[in-house]
Amino acid sequence: MISEQQLEALDPQVRQAMLSLMSEVAARDEQLRAKDALIERRERDVAFKQALIDKLTHEVAVLKRMKFAATSEKFAGSAEQKSLLEDTLEEDLAELGREIKRLGVDGDAASDKTTGKKTPKRQALPPHLPRRDVHHEPASTVCGCGCQMQRMGEDVAEKLDYQPGVFTVERHVRGKWVCRHCETLVQAPVPAHVIDKGIPTTGLLAQVLVAKFMDHMPLYRQEAVFERAGHVIARSTLAAWVGECGAQLQPLVQALADELRRHAVLHADETPVAMLKPGNGKTHRAYMWSYCTPSSNLTKAVVFEFSETRSGANVREFLRLDTPSAWKGTLVTDGFSGYRACFDKGVTSAQCMAHARRKFHELWVNHGSQVGRQALRFCQSLFRIEREIEDETPEERRRIRQRKSLRVLAVFHRWLLAQRQLVPPGSATIKAIDYSLRRWDELTHFVDDGDVPISNNWVENHIRPIALGRSNWLFAGSLRAGKRAAAVMSLLHSARINGHEPYAYLKDVLERLPTQPASRVDDLLPHRWKPLA
Repeated sequence: MISEQQLEALDPQVRQAMLSLMSEVAARDEQLRAKDALIERRERDVAFKQALIDKLTHEVAVLKRMKFAATSEKFAGSAEQKSLLEDTLEEDLAELGREIKRLGVDGDAASDKTTGKKTPKRQALPPHLPRRDVHHEPASTVCGCGCQMQRMGEDVAEKLDYQPGVFTVERHVRGKWVCRHCETLVQAPVPAHVIDKGIPTTGLLAQVLVAKFMDHMPLYRQEAVFERAGHVIARSTLAAWVGECGAQLQPLVQALADELRRHAVLHADETPVAMLKPGNGKTHRAYMWSYCTPSSNLTKAVVFEFSETRSGANVREFLRLDTPSAWKGTLVTDGFSGYRACFDKGVTSAQCMAHARRKFHELWVNHGSQVGRQALRFCQSLFRIEREIEDETPEERRRIRQRKSLRVLAVFHRWLLAQRQLVPPGSATIKAIDYSLRRWDELTHFVDDGDVPISNNWVENHIRPIALGRSNWLFAGSLRAGKRAAAVMSLLHSARINGHEPYAYLKDVLERLPTQPASRVDDLLPHRWKPLA
């Protein structure tokens, strides 16, 4: 590198030429550094994508091995349990195939490599089913040269539709128009579909998803229903549809979770679900977590999350408490200790008065305890006030709570302290009293915030359908299957609490999702959704 003193000693013209040359070299060096950084970044992206492809392909191979394993290696359970497991495997394989396609790899080719088998050829739809034509023609049949085009033929794609009890076939007819003068060919594009080149209409897909995740009807039962309607759809096919739809709906579910985290008050609860461990044919206890806005919030939304454990880390992850965008607000919960770590990270705790009431109710029902009976009267007064003010504004709710509920709580608290001195230690009565006294500040937080509800009953009502589903599911077939169920149920139950018919909502979303811009996916969220005119 030439020094400044050496430059000064040069002839002015030579110095100017040298400075110009040095400037060009510096600019070239900067361009090379930028290109090197770009190459390095792209290499990292390629390495990450390849690692993800390898991971997903390995997962496909594991699932295929489980599916086609020797009889001695398969899950040893009842016929119904085997059917549910097989459905889960097919769903997981379809979802993995969709994810691999998103990464730019042919999912069918990746699947074929793991099994050495070719994808089976699709059978034609039965000729006895009624047909309904849906025509797709170009917006204009006038050629660019000014001539009127002539129709020279058409392409027909058949899709299977279903109305309760009746199958029909939609014939999508795309006319071919040609200009005789300049031989230009024009044809309407193939309509976008949530399952590329798939035969089911969005109505049939919505029917399968609603029946499985809201009406708790496993696929082997749906297979029997469809057979009675006049057309057999194999469980493996139904499962593949469920898996692909689950993958396609993920961005919408993520947007719903993001919407939930924008609100300052949330409910949280969890319920156990058995999850199968296919390797040893046994089940272990997994959990379905539920998060939702309070019933008084104008935004009605519920999000389910499936996890293998009951660890409080699942809640912290959902609320992103270990990230710069950590949620800050009030979390309404029961007395489960797993939530405590959230409260150490800036989340405000509000606990459920209904859970405290339940302790005293058990005393009264099981033992005829007069302490339990009197405590129930205090709780009854508090809940009566809440029913009277449920339609008021948050400011008005807080004002009335400060005037009425605070007075009841003060008497209730003094009474609990006095009763604690009268009952023997270790008794069921003192345990019920201590449950309330130990968390009194959290139980009474609702008095100081009109947006905070008195109980966690609202979210528990959303958990109840899962308890009903457990008797039909028997178990979640895999972690991926549990997460898929949670995602679809989040959309369906959010649609329900917003007053939408879940089937109509999901059918419309599946129709619009393939062409919906990513920047406007929020328009399809249940609390914002409006059907197309």
